[in-house]
Amino acid sequence: MRLRAKIGMLATAAVVAAGLAYGFMPRAVPVDVAEVKRAPLAVTVEEEGKTRVRERYTVSAPVAGYVRRIGLDAGDAVKAGQMLAVIEPARAVALDPRTRAQAQAQASAARAALAVAEENARAAAAAAQLARQERVRAESLRQSNFVSAQALDVAITAEARARAADQGAQHAVRVARFDLETALAAVAGTGRLKNGGADVVQVRAPADAHVLRLLQKSEGAVAAGQPLLEIGDPASLEVEVEVLSTHAVKIAPGSKVILDRWGGERPLEGRVRVVEPSGFTKISALGVEEQRVRVIVDFSSPREAWARLGDGYRVEARFVLWEGKDVLQLPTSALFRQGEGWAAFVIDGRRARLVPVGIGQRAGLATEVAAGLKAGDRVVAHPDETIKDGVRVRPR
Repeated sequence: MRLRAKIGMLATAAVVAAGLAYGFMPRAVPVDVAEVKRAPLAVTVEEEGKTRVRERYTVSAPVAGYVRRIGLDAGDAVKAGQMLAVIEPARAVALDPRTRAQAQAQASAARAALAVAEENARAAAAAAQLARQERVRAESLRQSNFVSAQALDVAITAEARARAADQGAQHAVRVARFDLETALAAVAGTGRLKNGGADVVQVRAPADAHVLRLLQKSEGAVAAGQPLLEIGDPASLEVEVEVLSTHAVKIAPGSKVILDRWGGERPLEGRVRVVEPSGFTKISALGVEEQRVRVIVDFSSPREAWARLGDGYRVEARFVLWEGKDVLQLPTSALFRQGEGWAAFVIDGRRARLVPVGIGQRAGLATEVAAGLKAGDRVVAHPDETIKDGVRVRPR
């Protein structure tokens, strides 16, 4: 009995000790596992852009006036030289009763001034006729020595003065007549002013194109230089993308561009044509000042693939800065800093081993492996502070 009791006690102690050992034994940490593999890799810069017509014309009013209603609609085709708009001379301003009464009084005053000027002109003409007769009579008497040479000179001078006064009176009549016409024009209402066909200005299309946008559809007064409509060829589309200046220095003309999320089923391809040499400041949605540069992209996909795109449509542009077909890579989330370099946790059996990793190109979610790992290695995808070198792990 004592032997059995001792064996039972020893067995119980062994079970308790095993339970305590198991309870205090470090548990395996559940981790997400990723595999180092070879696959295509591309380093890209993503920005939002918009389409625009390459050859765009803004047709403006060449003179101030009153434009007639434009009979075109957006999308209509126009030919070079086709009349787009007709501009009439500016119409008179409607007068209120007080202003009209003042204008009528000024017209009456101008009419009276014209009558005075005409009477003065008749008097000056009569004086000039008398002075001419006196000069003829003085010349005749001088030939007969009945008057002195001085008297003849006085008659000639008097005639010249009278003739000059007559010319001045005629000019005064013309001035008074112009003043009367100005006053009568101010009195005239808009309905009485008629614009002849010779006064209208015809605005014509500079090239074969389509109407992109009407800025002035209805008739109305326009100022000189005021835009009326925009025309262009929708088939000559390009993409304008505003990128950060730090990214623009990495983009070169001819670089490949992938155009996503434009509304079609498949992405489109393009090529960088121009990286503008001048940047500009833009305020981001977070209120941060950014230096941006415009990059112009030409479509390299067939016209049929993007035929439904129009002017000012939104696209997502991915500029390919570097591209490899067979690149050893791992998820960027598996990397972490170790001193001046990078490292990752490789799963060796059931334990995580810290391995220094040399990296190459970085493409957002994936990074090129230059040294330290090989294809097929399994790594901890999202290491945290619970993962140490040699700790037990188990895949989730």
